[in-house]
Order: sequence, then C-alpha cells, then structure tokens
Amino acid sequence: MPNRTSGPNRTSGPNRTSTPAPTRPTPAARRTGPLGGPVPILIAALLWGTTGTASSLAPDGAPSAGIGAAALVLGGLLLFLSTRSARALPRACGRRERWQLVVGAVAVVGYPVTFYPAVARTGVAVATVIALGSAPVFTGLLGWLTRQGRPSGRWAGATATAVAGCAVLVLGPELTGGGAAVDVVGVALAALSGLSYAAYSLIGGKLITRGHPSAGVMGAMFGAAGLLVLPVLFLGDLRWLASPRGAAVVLHLAVITTFLAYRLFGHGLRRTSAQTATTLTLAEPAVAALLGVAVLGERLPAASWCGLAILAAGLAALALPANPRRRR
Repeated sequence: MPNRTSGPNRTSGPNRTSTPAPTRPTPAARRTGPLGGPVPILIAALLWGTTGTASSLAPDGAPSAGIGAAALVLGGLLLFLSTRSARALPRACGRRERWQLVVGAVAVVGYPVTFYPAVARTGVAVATVIALGSAPVFTGLLGWLTRQGRPSGRWAGATATAVAGCAVLVLGPELTGGGAAVDVVGVALAALSGLSYAAYSLIGGKLITRGHPSAGVMGAMFGAAGLLVLPVLFLGDLRWLASPRGAAVVLHLAVITTFLAYRLFGHGLRRTSAQTATTLTLAEPAVAALLGVAVLGERLPAASWCGLAILAAGLAALALPANPRRRR
C-alpha cells in the first residue's frame, strides 16, 4: 500500500566521484520471463484470499483492528528478522531511498488503519471493492506521475475488465437486495486504503528494480510498519490473543498472509510492474469467495459467478504473454 517521488539520479549532492555507477536492471529486463512475475503474485493473492476465512475463526469479541495489527506486528518482524539484507538495507540506501522506505512503511500501516474502519462503516463487500478496485487505478496514476512508465492500453483494458468483474463478484449478493445508504466517510477510507496499497507497492517495486533484494525491501518496510502499529495492538484488549484459537488465527495471518505472501509479492515485483501486480491481486476476492463457498457453506448468486468469470478473463489477459508481433 503515497508519494513516491524519486529523481532520475541516484547520486546527489555537490560532490561526485568519477567511479562508474553500478549497473541497474532496465525496464526491459524487468519484463523478461512474463510468467516469472505473475505466478508468484497470483500465489500471493491466493494466500491473501484466506484472510477473511481465517479471521472469521477468531474468538468472539476479538477486534478486527487488533487482529490485523497483531498479524502485521508478527509478520513484519518475521520479514525483517529472517532476512539479513533487510537489516542492512538502510545503510545500503541513499538518503532519498531511505525516505522512500519510511513512506513505504507508513503506507503499509495506512492500509489496515483505513480499511478496517471502512469495513465497519460500509460493510466488507463495499470496502473490498473500493479498496482493491481503486488500488490499480492509483498505482497507474502514481506510476505515471512519478515517471515510472505510462500504463499501456492492454493494462488499462485488462484492469477495467478485472475491476468490473471484482465489483460484480463481491457485490452480487447485495444486488438482489435493497439498496443501502452510501457512507461517504467509509467510501473515502476505503479509497485511502487503496491509495496506501498502491503507494507501498510502487515504492517496493522501485527499490527492487534499482537492484535492492526483494526480501530486504519487504522486510525493511514491513518490519518498520510492525513497530509503528504496536500502539494499535496494545491499546486494545489482548485476552483473545492468549486463547488457542486467537493465537492460531494470528499465526496464520502473520506467517501465511504476511510473511510468505509478501515474500512472493516482492519476488514477483522483480519482473512485473507495480501497476500490473496490483491488478493481478484482484484475484484475492475470487479466492475468498470460493473459500466461503467451500469452507463456510456460503452461497453465491448467479451474478457473482458471472463476475468471477469476468474477473478471471481480465486477469488472464494481463498474466498471459502478449503476442510478440504486437510488441513495440
């Protein structure tokens, strides 16, 4: 998961040496091996899709914000402590890159801080559609504004298709019922969570393509975010966390949906642009919906199944290799 400004020169200041700058990956190299990036990102989205089912198994009375904070603290520390490059990254970065790490960590915290209140005000379905649906749009706009590449027509078409499919899939059960009043504050909070997701995806992708280890970048951002979110955790009642169910839920969210998923996400960003990556993670609500049917016994209306098919078509159009004859 805002500002990701970065100048064209890595070295700054009045004093420059004649030592040649290290070779960095070029945008063309980033796009080699088209399945090398989409595959780990789609697997990460599959893991994120288990979040809702796992959270629903938490003890009664466990606050959703507390569950998210506990998972981020533990998962962030695991990402940081398990990777030597994460601990060494601040020293290896220039001043501008250190500020990008700080902004990235704040953006990581910004996602749960805005998303969970949005869920409380608008409901899970609306908040999910706005947050995940707006993230690719914000990523494309921010990437364009920060000169990281203008989104392609293929990306725009696939993203529009995937977002539409996501909306129909998630909102399908509500389309057959009565319309509810729109909570403007909840919608704004959900959009801010999408902006946060876009921001830390762009920052992580930028630092990774500049030659920094993907595990180190994710570990540094999420480790710092875990420390920043500690007050949210300790200000609440922690008795639920001491129960076996509460501990099991947090362990799953920390190890599977944070530690492992973001390792895969960072690895995928080496060969996939952040714009494409955030669109591919729209697979998350599809996985969540299918798990709800298979594990929780939920039923999807026909509209949701149609939305699932539209979403799959959009993701396939983006993940599969483009026709080489149509490339510039």
